[in-house]
Amino acid sequence: MTWIKICGTTSLPDAEAAVAAGADALGFIFAPSPRRIAPDVAAAIIAKLPPSVEKVGVFVNETPVRILEVVRLAGLTGVQLHGDESLEFAEALFPSAVKKRPRIYRAMSMRSMFSATRDTAFLRDTTHAPAFDALLIDSGSPTRAGGTGLTFDWTRSQPIINGLKRRFKVIVAGGLRADNIAQAITLFRPWGVDVASGVEASPGRKDLDQLRAFIANARAAER
Repeated sequence: MTWIKICGTTSLPDAEAAVAAGADALGFIFAPSPRRIAPDVAAAIIAKLPPSVEKVGVFVNETPVRILEVVRLAGLTGVQLHGDESLEFAEALFPSAVKKRPRIYRAMSMRSMFSATRDTAFLRDTTHAPAFDALLIDSGSPTRAGGTGLTFDWTRSQPIINGLKRRFKVIVAGGLRADNIAQAITLFRPWGVDVASGVEASPGRKDLDQLRAFIANARAAER
């Protein structure tokens, strides 16, 4: 079953609606963003959520000390590294040999994979796989790590995604909506999908009809 993460959560009603609709994980953004949330506000929401739902904190080029502090304060069960964090950074944060640790999701932009960057070298290095529980592929832009609301070139990217799936659990993100999620799942058969702006009425506020439709269409596509 496809893992579904609803990101950019800022309120308890939105969180509860996502859980009721069948989301596997909720994302809380602790980086500069119109969806940014304070750790204590996130903690109050997370305290009321069932243990079965993952609570993932999104960070961009944050210090390990601050990440660990927010994980503790908010009660996170996962960390999404959405900046330039290295393998060494992830290993120092939560060593992969430790069995009970928050999951680590490494975000990368498809835009960078179309060019000769350090990201392509990163992907060729097979030592990275154990450090990350999954690889999240977003659209990205020259100025934003994620949250663009735009899809990447799915046709051109399909061979890249298929190659990544041989080594990583792959999460597809970027511009997903209720009306295209079935196509994305059918095309990529990813381990997971991640959505924020595609199920929003405004930044940080969910459109509950779109949220429910997104999850329902994703589940239907699996079948």
